Amino acid sequence: MSDCGDFSSYLSRCHSCRVESGCWMMYDHPNYMGNGYFFRKGEYADYMSMFGMSNCIRSCRMIPMHRGSYRMRIYERENFMGQMYEMMDDCDNVMDRYRMSHCQSCHVMDGHWLMYEQPHYRGRSFSNMGGMRFMSMRRIMDSWY
Repeated sequence: MSDCGDFSSYLSRCHSCRVESGCWMMYDHPNYMGNGYFFRKGEYADYMSMFGMSNCIRSCRMIPMHRGSYRMRIYERENFMGQMYEMMDDCDNVMDRYRMSHCQSCHVMDGHWLMYEQPHYRGRSFSNMGGMRFMSMRRIMDSWY
C-alpha cells in the first residue's frame, strides 16, 4: 500500500506480484537501487521472463497520481549539455522528432515520465537516468491508474 525500501523483512524472494491499483516502480535492489521496472494495475505471474530480469524484486515505490500539465527538457549529452528540447507530450522517437541521436539527461519540471532505451517505447524503462541513453519517453497518465 506504500513504498517499501526492502522486501527482506517480508519475504526472502519476490518473483511475482499483483498490482491492485496505482502505478509502481519495482527495483531489483533494496533502497530503490538497481534497475527499475514500471508496473501498473494487473497480474505479473512471471515478470522475470517478461522483463528479462536476472534478479528478483527487492524494493518498490508508488508513483503518485498527477493531474496537471507535463513538461520536461531533454538534453543530448550528460549534465544538461548539447542540444536541448522542451516537451509536453509523449515522444516515440527522439531521432525522428528532434534529430537527436539519443537523450542522456533531462530535467522533469511537471508530471511523471518513463524513459525507454529504444524507440517506440521498447526496451528497458527507467525512472533514473543512470548514464543510460534514451530514445523514447512517455507520460505516466492518470488513465493508467
